[in-house]
Amino acid sequence: MDERIVPTRIRLEASSACQLRCPSCPTTTGDTKDVVGKGVLSPENFEALLVANPGLREIELSNWGEIFVNPRIEEILEIAHRRGVELFCDNGANLNNVRDSALEAMVKYGLRRLMCSIDGVTQEVYAQYRVRGHVDTVIANIRRINELKRLHGSPYPALMCQFIVFGHNEHELPAARALAAELGMKFFPKLSWDPEHSPVHDEESVMQATGLPAVTRDGYRKKTGQPYLAGICKQLWLAPQINWDGKVLGCCRNFWQEFGGNAFVDGLEEVLNGEKISYARRMLLGAEPPREGIPCTTCELYLQRRDDRHWIRIQPVPATAKAAGA
Repeated sequence: MDERIVPTRIRLEASSACQLRCPSCPTTTGDTKDVVGKGVLSPENFEALLVANPGLREIELSNWGEIFVNPRIEEILEIAHRRGVELFCDNGANLNNVRDSALEAMVKYGLRRLMCSIDGVTQEVYAQYRVRGHVDTVIANIRRINELKRLHGSPYPALMCQFIVFGHNEHELPAARALAAELGMKFFPKLSWDPEHSPVHDEESVMQATGLPAVTRDGYRKKTGQPYLAGICKQLWLAPQINWDGKVLGCCRNFWQEFGGNAFVDGLEEVLNGEKISYARRMLLGAEPPREGIPCTTCELYLQRRDDRHWIRIQPVPATAKAAGA
């Protein structure tokens, strides 16, 4: 019998809408429109979810959109603070259009971490991927957050800088790292999931500048024997992804098929232990074969795991997985 998931941490998207048009992003290409859709989390649904699930302690708010597009993000931050739930924006925000009241709410209500995507330090370079974005606006907003942290005497949010490496911005890696340090941000270089868009030119220089063993995700898999961002699959256990409207997506990578049920209508614990998502967990453990109708079946991360027989190892392991030797 499967171990029942009783979530203490989930991913719950605050907004699937975004004002930028990053070329490789499924939100830009329209690939997310059928399942994820375009909308924002309501404070009413958010608070009802917390009331019904008092064991929830941590929630990630970002995924396919920009959390600050949500016109009521300040209310969501306040509700979580009042109920003792820690919020994160680790997947990333672009910080191009954000109200000062939202910046202050992040500090006042203790958003724990904020990852900001800054893929260039000059406007010419930054805007090649962050189309419609303005890097000076982003930097000004980060400086404002730091000012508010000083005014409120708060360490939150901890600031992180994500730099997706491309051929057009690789020469700005050292300057981006220096800028992040100046702004009090941890620097995280990241490999693009689209190797065809602006591929890296000087591989050795990029690997030296990033500390990564490769410049593409496929190259990373070949060198390390593991998929890049392999931990995403563990989200089905440790931090399941719920869409802004309550649909169950399972992980942050899935935008093409839901698992069924609605967390706001059917109950969070009920939908996270539904038949399809429970079967998907067993697939990732290597205890079941792929099956039509399960989102993981067509996911490149699962297909790589299957080809490499690199199955998830996680505790507690369901009995079916133990029997299969996963």
